[in-house]
Amino acid sequence: MITWGISANSHDAAISVFKEGQLVFASHSERFTKVKNERDLCKELVHYAKHWGNPNEVVWYENTRLKTLRQFFAGQGWRARDNDLGIYMARYEIHAPVKQVSHHHAHAAGGYYTSPYDHAAVVVIDAIGEFETLTIWKAKGQTLEKVYSKWFPNSVGLFYSAMTQRVGLKPNEDEYILMGMSAFGDDRLKLRIEQDFVNDYDSFRFKKNLHRGCTDWAPDLTVKDSFDLASATQLVYETYFESALSLAKELTGSKNLVLMGGCALNCLANRLIGKHFDSVWIMPNPGDAGSSLGAVLAVHPEWRIDNDKFTPYLGFDMGYRESNEDIVNWLEKYRIAGVARGPAEFGPRALGNRSLLADPRDPDIKDLVNKIKHREDFRPFGPAILEEQAHLYFRLPYAWENSRYMQTVSLCREPDKYPAIVHKDGTSRVQTVPNDGSPFRQLLELWFKRTGCPMLLNTSLNIRGEPMINDSNDARRFERLYKTRIFS
Repeated sequence: MITWGISANSHDAAISVFKEGQLVFASHSERFTKVKNERDLCKELVHYAKHWGNPNEVVWYENTRLKTLRQFFAGQGWRARDNDLGIYMARYEIHAPVKQVSHHHAHAAGGYYTSPYDHAAVVVIDAIGEFETLTIWKAKGQTLEKVYSKWFPNSVGLFYSAMTQRVGLKPNEDEYILMGMSAFGDDRLKLRIEQDFVNDYDSFRFKKNLHRGCTDWAPDLTVKDSFDLASATQLVYETYFESALSLAKELTGSKNLVLMGGCALNCLANRLIGKHFDSVWIMPNPGDAGSSLGAVLAVHPEWRIDNDKFTPYLGFDMGYRESNEDIVNWLEKYRIAGVARGPAEFGPRALGNRSLLADPRDPDIKDLVNKIKHREDFRPFGPAILEEQAHLYFRLPYAWENSRYMQTVSLCREPDKYPAIVHKDGTSRVQTVPNDGSPFRQLLELWFKRTGCPMLLNTSLNIRGEPMINDSNDARRFERLYKTRIFS
């Protein structure tokens, strides 16, 4: 029995493959097409997924009928043909019965059925899924019960994307840059944003439909105001976020939180979760690509994945050729090394298999890595650290026992010693690497043994505007163009 989950025809297309109820592969389409946030499937991804056999069934990550209605309601025209799955699947020679689940159900299932909990509050926050923009679910055993729903056009996800566009960045792609910018601004524009956009935090209503952005808002604000606008936007989001968490706690009574949807990638806001919950799980790919996995689990909750066995390393497999000894030798001498080996990460974070690594103690490294990646000089980097050492160097927020997927920020205890991985506000987006015997864990152990430093700067192996590298051809291209040694 081969089951595929698919998310596509919007943004962040992906396929997840289950064989006899076991997750065996999952990847973003962008890794094969080389187009960031690729909206569609591609024949190369489909061909690779068929290594496990042709699918007997497909589960689609949203309800296309409701999506068509919402698009019509939003003034986008009648797009039934664009959303016709028969036509879409035939384009990629996928011939199998197709089931559909709602967008937020796919998000919720992907989070809960990979979590360590047998009961939890599940909160899904994104820009829009069919009509829903915020849902709260009460999860217990194999059941997911939706207990709250907020509908379009009231959407904090659309608000955040609109403000991303307002400061001159690309919506649905550069929100994380806006988040990073917020540390350099102040709150002077928060009240103005609230007066113009926010109707009521408690009912999650906005005064304007921001589906088409707000580029004409506040024409008196200039580029010089961008950092303050980013800071105010983040503060408004955090107020909304805490209201959602408070309501979820009230409606479910659970101390465990599962957070999903694109907004779950706001690692700065995620530090606040401990004010409302005792523990948290965010699936490593909480956005739409991860819904390819969640769609299958929504239909087959009996295929729940044991959290202790769950791994984000699910993509194209490059194998392992070069030794950790070679990598550490290079890092000691040249300070920076690329690593591209094993299965690619399924999700937006590089977690050691498609990573650019560097010595976090070097005060010049941040600028050098930003130059290689063609990024703005204010952009921060995070560290990967031996998990048992993390508490000695960082203050993880309450509710975060670990941070294995770079999903929250932590205060660095000695920022002056590790300038390459500390942001303007003194925080770092930490990846704690457990003692699991993985090649990346062994690499960190060897680096620690050699240098006495238990961490490395870890950022994705790509340049701005391009997806992470996927295969050996990508690695050779990166090495040639950006003069950076890549180990495989």
